[in-house]
Amino acid sequence: MKKVVLASGNKGKLKEFNEMFAEYSLSVVAQSEFQVPDVEETGTTFVENAIIKARHASAITGLPAIADDSGLEVDALDGAPGIYSARYAGVGAKDTNNWQKLLGALDGKTERSARFQCVLVYMRHAKDPTPIICQAAWEGRIGLEARGDNGHGYDPVFIAEGGELTAAEMSSDAKNAVSHRGKALKALLTEFRAKGVI
Repeated sequence: MKKVVLASGNKGKLKEFNEMFAEYSLSVVAQSEFQVPDVEETGTTFVENAIIKARHASAITGLPAIADDSGLEVDALDGAPGIYSARYAGVGAKDTNNWQKLLGALDGKTERSARFQCVLVYMRHAKDPTPIICQAAWEGRIGLEARGDNGHGYDPVFIAEGGELTAAEMSSDAKNAVSHRGKALKALLTEFRAKGVI
């Protein structure tokens, strides 16, 4: 079983990764299991932040690393919260605080189109000069209220394009088939096969 460190302590993300990699001999372990502290995300894009996180986790653990930098872009808010999605309501904010602030920012607005963005970076080692980078988006809109108990982050307020369910009302399998992270993970699996990682 090949071990890869996930440059995150997010249990929701870890669960999604392990579900997607279940059929392969690849075990994804959270960086928190190696006491890797969070690194400051000083990039101005999802790609930059994902590279920073992957390099940091790989340097400390000596293992290959996967980093995910993802977030929500809301058109009426000029793309905010964007790279600041996880800390939209402040550093250490809970998911609930973030989506409540978002609903407040959109109060009275009819333009509610939005998309989740996901950038995945895989680094073989901390000095990997050619990391694998995969990006995908999931189009939808922001609902008027929170619904559903599955998922994490902004899932309770994000309604996927072409449907009426929030991401938090979808089953894990249904969400993984269409979500930004699900699509980026499929692209990563394709790259892994092409490069002999799996």
